[in-house]
Amino acid sequence: MSEIDETVRAELNRLRESIDNIDAAVVHMLAERFKCTQQVGVLKARHQLPPADPAREARQITRLRELAESAKLDPAFAEKLLNFIIAEVIRHHETIADGAR
Repeated sequence: MSEIDETVRAELNRLRESIDNIDAAVVHMLAERFKCTQQVGVLKARHQLPPADPAREARQITRLRELAESAKLDPAFAEKLLNFIIAEVIRHHETIADGAR
């Protein structure tokens, strides 16, 4: 492997530090999101509401795709990510509902 110019190495390190900070922020934001969705799951279980809400999920996907487009992020990627998160939320809601019975 060839030697990397120190200027390039410094820039690479700076960019990687930014990526690490963004990754940490994403994890913390997801944790906050799941705290809220856990509360939604408890409320749904308490009132015998279904774990999934397809109409809300469709609205959220449309909204997220629009946000992704305006942020110059691939809307298909954003939708895949949200679908993954929604599936996990529904799984949590089902678990909560099973525990409430």
